[in-house]
Amino acid sequence: MKTSQQHHRCGSTLVQTIDAPLPLVWSIIRRFDNPQAYKQFVKTCDLSSGDGGEGSIREVTIVSGLPAIFSRERLDELDDESHMMAISIIGGDHRLVNYRSKTKAFVAAEEDEKTVVVESYVVDVPEGNSEEETTSFADTIVGFNLKSLAKLTEKMVAHLKL
Repeated sequence: MKTSQQHHRCGSTLVQTIDAPLPLVWSIIRRFDNPQAYKQFVKTCDLSSGDGGEGSIREVTIVSGLPAIFSRERLDELDDESHMMAISIIGGDHRLVNYRSKTKAFVAAEEDEKTVVVESYVVDVPEGNSEEETTSFADTIVGFNLKSLAKLTEKMVAHLKL
């Protein structure tokens, strides 16, 4: 009889300061139906249920070159007042099993035109991988997405000032 292996979990928190006002940054983050606006690993996104609000499920196609083709994700929480959203990955052909992230955005202390975005996550460590490998992989993707969000919104602000 095979004994079931207990799932080891790991997680991390990443922070990105963006030279753009909170309403602009939040307007991009909160679009559950359009992650490809700033997540460059996302090729396409289609809502399979819901209208983009809490409980909605999206089917995401990943760009080629990554070790995955698709991901199925659910919007668990969306709070426009506190600028917070939580997402769970509920399926796909990747190694991010039981992945759950929480993203929060707020005005940087004493700087109205700057926004701080904090994204934290927990995920199962896949069999054959270490916590360090799993965290490094997820941190790379989350960090890249946050930098891409900063680049996009800062470019939008610069364009608005022209």
